Amino acid sequence: MRLSILLASAATAALLTGCTMTDTNLTETVAETPAAAQAPQPPVAERIDHEITQVNRTRNDPYNWMKDDNWQEVMRDPTVLRNDIRAYLEAENAYTTAVLEEPTTELRDVLFKEMRGRIKEDDSTVPEIDGPWAYYTRYRQGGEYPIIARRPAVDAFNPDATESILLDGDAMGKDKEYFSFGGIDTSPDHKQVAYAVDTQGSEFYKIHIQDVETGAETAAVIDDAYGSFEWSANGQAIVWVHRDENARPDAVYQRNLATGEDTLLYQEQDPGFFVGIDKSASEEVIFINASGHTTSEIHWFKASELNPTLHTVAPRQTDNEYSVVHWDGQFYISTNLDGAVDFKIMKAPMEATSRDQWEEVIPHRPGTLLLGMQPQKDYLARMERENGLPRIVVRARADGAEHEISFDEAAYDLGLDSGYDFNTPILRFDYASPTTPDQVIDYDLTTRERILRKTREVPSGHNPDDYVSERVMAPSWDGELVPVTVLRRKDTPVDGSAPLLLYGYGSYGITIPADFRTGRLSLVDRGFVYAIVHPRGSMAKGYQWYLDGKLEKKTNTFKDYIAAGQFLVDQGYSSRGKLVGHGGSAGGLLMGAAANMDPELFAGIIAAVPFVDVVNTMSDESLPLTPPEWPEWGNPLTSETDYDTIAAYSPYDKVTNQPYPAMLITGGLSDPRVTYWEPSKWAAKLRHEAPEGGPYFLRINMEAGHGGASGRFEGLKETAIEYAFALATVGKTDELDLTTK
Repeated sequence: MRLSILLASAATAALLTGCTMTDTNLTETVAETPAAAQAPQPPVAERIDHEITQVNRTRNDPYNWMKDDNWQEVMRDPTVLRNDIRAYLEAENAYTTAVLEEPTTELRDVLFKEMRGRIKEDDSTVPEIDGPWAYYTRYRQGGEYPIIARRPAVDAFNPDATESILLDGDAMGKDKEYFSFGGIDTSPDHKQVAYAVDTQGSEFYKIHIQDVETGAETAAVIDDAYGSFEWSANGQAIVWVHRDENARPDAVYQRNLATGEDTLLYQEQDPGFFVGIDKSASEEVIFINASGHTTSEIHWFKASELNPTLHTVAPRQTDNEYSVVHWDGQFYISTNLDGAVDFKIMKAPMEATSRDQWEEVIPHRPGTLLLGMQPQKDYLARMERENGLPRIVVRARADGAEHEISFDEAAYDLGLDSGYDFNTPILRFDYASPTTPDQVIDYDLTTRERILRKTREVPSGHNPDDYVSERVMAPSWDGELVPVTVLRRKDTPVDGSAPLLLYGYGSYGITIPADFRTGRLSLVDRGFVYAIVHPRGSMAKGYQWYLDGKLEKKTNTFKDYIAAGQFLVDQGYSSRGKLVGHGGSAGGLLMGAAANMDPELFAGIIAAVPFVDVVNTMSDESLPLTPPEWPEWGNPLTSETDYDTIAAYSPYDKVTNQPYPAMLITGGLSDPRVTYWEPSKWAAKLRHEAPEGGPYFLRINMEAGHGGASGRFEGLKETAIEYAFALATVGKTDELDLTTK
């Protein structure tokens, strides 16, 4: 997924929107495809020349008309989408329904029932203790949305204890096409609950505050919020993040609940920086984080203050990143200062205002990436990753002694969770592997005892011994070894006969975890090998691994992915033409680039909310993510070199007449991260430029954003469509044959 959101001078905006279609073009645009009898014929989008010139480069974008000039309003209210665009998208959906979904109805129903059968419908999380209460999330049988509840802390792990329901997601989301919670937190006295809700998928949240006992609203709704907030220490105020008209988190306010007044605490002036907030584990400090992709600046104030004065840990310094936790009366800082590529830990007194006052605690260790810190009163835990695998290291406050929490599997996922009160010597972490269902473990930092609180239940049954999880290293084009996580059934032959789903992402430093996903088993149990590539652009092998997959080195990501696929073929896991590529958001960019570079490696491509129109998107300053992401991709508005670099791999710009595999391309109408017109334009261009390839299926969710359907079961239906497509492309179903090789 793309993690940031995209942004243009008025002149550039005029260039990008200067040629649009009116409703009178409707018949020509969709070529009369909405009629049911014509639905099996793919829509043919009209092409209208639209030249754009910048940095002495000129390009033509004949599908520019698909971008509604009023896109900001469409994010909030999809009903205002221009009629001709809506008609075209609905025609595309009708074609996908008729040709892909209807023929696989029975298969999709089987897949859905399988995946649902692996979910414990009345599941609940392990309670987290906060003062006198233990809070948890649970689902009711058949429920789509979570219930937020609590029970007395003394009965935290007694499922029969008296329960109080704070928020009923099923009731709140009833009759809504989309419903999703953002932040949820109770006031310090536990008498009020604040929660953020998005009912559109556009990520514009409303924050509500209500009385726990009566359910009555105790304050006016906060609009245009980012979804995150923090209570003041005395419960008299809410600190929240504002989202501007272009969907950027740009300011922090404090809402005085007694007066209803909002006080501006921080306003970010640079559109390349997003703001966020975070309360320390000690609950004494609230941090305001202003960050670009490679630069950080953190401000703080005491959580007890109304109308506070901000203090700055250290002013922003280009390409210096840092994060802060409050521990032992000081600030402990993770930073890449002074060339610490994989980060080091320093400390500073709270009154410090510059880096000169920072003192090194844990030095930089090249190849050992520092991922984060979790403080308890007497211990500081940190997450690290080395050779692609995470680990936890614990440091005692009393004497600085350290010990490591170790794990044995070849590939696994690990995560820290606050879990307990700050003052208790308990560290909670989550563990899983591709074969091992998720476990929640409480670790006693004093005795080093592990208490298994929960293992994910798979109601339909799961035997880890039926599967093999492996970590292999694939040589890339330049000899670098690329980690690949592989999952298969023990009885799946490694003789080239199996189809293989090759998942990849590889941007923003995000490393796809080697975790447990029950949905994957529906492919693996049908003979698929499931492989996750960890290419450059992720941080699988440290921060340098990320640096070597961005900007002018971005093509390393694509080459690593293709090399990994070919290596798996060479090792007998599959064969050329039997791979199905799968990636979403920036992973969709990877799918588009890989399809352009080696289309015959694949039987099919699943590109979910794909970021494929890279030149146009990174040239449009009005989009929420563009200025923040110039450090990731380059700025084609000001640099000829950046323009040429991006244009050389941008999937939309590089479509040519090649034997592309079948493609399933998805998007969301109210998606602020990868806007709906990117996948729509790409699908139209593929049909025009490579008519012998495909088929190409475009599916736009008209009621959701970047994450697709919001309900836990509705989301499975979308996965069932993807998996039915994958099976059809490799001849694994009699319902539909999409094999092309």
